[in-house]
Amino acid sequence: MLDATSRQLESYLTFVSERQRLVASNIANADTPGYKTKDLDFDAALQNSLAPAEPQEVSGLITKNDGNNVDIDREARLLAENTLRFNIASNLLHSKIKVMRMAIEGNSTAS
Repeated sequence: MLDATSRQLESYLTFVSERQRLVASNIANADTPGYKTKDLDFDAALQNSLAPAEPQEVSGLITKNDGNNVDIDREARLLAENTLRFNIASNLLHSKIKVMRMAIEGNSTAS
């Protein structure tokens, strides 16, 4: 019953949720020796219509003496950015569902 846009929003929400899980895992492992930061390539996922993506190690981060390269500031920024993306997509999907419900139910306030 969902149209193409709704299915894309659903895929987007799934992607953002998976990315949020990865960022939370990065933060949880900030003090784990040898842990390497993982992320999903957002731009590549969008180009591939949000097809499931494999987590990849993030390059270009400073590695500490224990081999860990988690940058808490980067991860906090990603959490905030991801939350914003999720909220926007969720609100859009909610609006689409509301419009469909109104169309199905008809205008009950008309005289």
